Amino acid sequence: MSGYAAEERYPTGFRHADGSPAEVFSSANRATVLTHFKWMQEYGIDGAFLQRFANGLTSTVLRGHKDTVLSHFREGSRVSSRVYAVMYDLSGLNESQVSWVKDDWEMLSGKLKITQDAGYLHHRGKPLVAVWGVGFNDNRKYSLLECYDLVKWLKSSGYSVMLGVPTYWREMKRDSINDPMLHQMIRECDVLSPWTIGRYNSPQNAARHAQNVMKPDIQWAREHGIDYLPVLFPGFSWSNMRGGDAKLGQIPRLKGEFYWSQFKAAKESGAQMAYVAMFDEVDEATAIFKCTNNPPVGDGVEFLTYEGLPSDHYLRLTGEGGKLLRGE
Repeated sequence: MSGYAAEERYPTGFRHADGSPAEVFSSANRATVLTHFKWMQEYGIDGAFLQRFANGLTSTVLRGHKDTVLSHFREGSRVSSRVYAVMYDLSGLNESQVSWVKDDWEMLSGKLKITQDAGYLHHRGKPLVAVWGVGFNDNRKYSLLECYDLVKWLKSSGYSVMLGVPTYWREMKRDSINDPMLHQMIRECDVLSPWTIGRYNSPQNAARHAQNVMKPDIQWAREHGIDYLPVLFPGFSWSNMRGGDAKLGQIPRLKGEFYWSQFKAAKESGAQMAYVAMFDEVDEATAIFKCTNNPPVGDGVEFLTYEGLPSDHYLRLTGEGGKLLRGE
């Protein structure tokens, strides 16, 4: 929190070793979002997707928060010359609720005119809209047909569509549903992005995954005229969020070695771009932004750190990873 102004710091019930209250930030604070975009600019990160969870779109309070953060996002993009795009996460939607995305997107693109922003991300000449959570076999209540209808509607309205799909979409096994409609829908999209968080847990397994899964994925995508956006992550843990038997530091970062091994494997597999998960998600310990090595203590509290590395270590690695993918 040392990188934020006093008015951006909010005390919590947690305490540091010296007894002082531990503080957090809020993306509802304009200055904080501008700070985050400034970091992206400083470390050569091209931009960010703004995750807009669709299951809160009909709540006045949740919708108000989403719109506030979006407003900050637009300004941060402009001031820092970074790109941005909206990503609709369908997680948590019930049957027949995917249509909420249509109504929301009409408002964002029509009334708010966000796709006319200089920094709104375009893909092959068209504004890009990301739809995440299509084809997973974890008993989602919305249907594949609803998702397909949304994709066709976005395409017919003149947008490029990025789909967030399961890791094993190509063979339609493990985390993927087995339904021919999934491939039919994927062939309609412009960018394909399989979700790989937790699918491998070491540099060696990351390399094996790239060889056995990512490389043939990229080949399939090229044959169908689709661009491929692999997901890379620095590590993983959700023991404080899930409790139970979840281990703290479930997928260790290894001081950045795990993260960098994925950039290397993606490059060797033929990837030309990457989606880093995530910029600021601390609840699953996937954040790459600045984090402290001196977290709260006491009362059985235990948090991961950056293993004594500088707080900007993963921001720097991300910028370097971008150079690697661009051949620089």
